[in-house]
Amino acid sequence: MKKIYIKLLTLSLVSVLLLAGCSQPAEEVLNGDTQEQVIVAEEVVMNSEELSEFDGQNGNPAYIAIDGVIYDVTNAAPWNGGAHNGYGAGMDLTEEIKNSSPHGVSKLEGLPVIGKLQD
Repeated sequence: MKKIYIKLLTLSLVSVLLLAGCSQPAEEVLNGDTQEQVIVAEEVVMNSEELSEFDGQNGNPAYIAIDGVIYDVTNAAPWNGGAHNGYGAGMDLTEEIKNSSPHGVSKLEGLPVIGKLQD
């Protein structure tokens, strides 16, 4: 009986900690000794004009939108410099990816999702 009580108590404690950790507001944290800034944020909603600012140029991150979902391609090697196969970042590339890309949307898997495109 004591073992069951301890297991239930442990499970309850873990549940409370998980719920508390998941309910924290968006915040900025520093990543260890590197002092690299890591943003912990809620999902972003932006329009096409706002998306165009994230073109991978002049130190800006490179974002693309596909089917209303905004992906961060900044660290994706094929998007080095904010362009890939003649297409620039900072745009909705749904039609181009679906109709012209030989690999379609399969390469989007694993890319960080930034938020949603709303026009």
